[in-house]
Amino acid sequence: MAFGRRNRRPSLLGTAARTAVIAGTATAASNAVNAKAANQQAAVAPAVATPLAAPAVPEDDLLTRLERLAALHASGALSESEFAAVKATLIP
Repeated sequence: MAFGRRNRRPSLLGTAARTAVIAGTATAASNAVNAKAANQQAAVAPAVATPLAAPAVPEDDLLTRLERLAALHASGALSESEFAAVKATLIP
């Protein structure tokens, strides 16, 4: 009489161990791919030319700001007290 398992199916412990090995290998491979991609991006990033700064936009005049504020108030986005507070900060 032979000792050991008669059926050739893996035990529950064997299946869990195999799954752990496969998951660990997949995680290690995924981490290696991500690290390689990050290193390649870091190497390429300094080579990319930085865009030129946008020309300075002139500051809106007082009338334009007040018109936008009135439109927000008319649409209901600002209450009467909020409208008055912001208007007071705009008008010197």
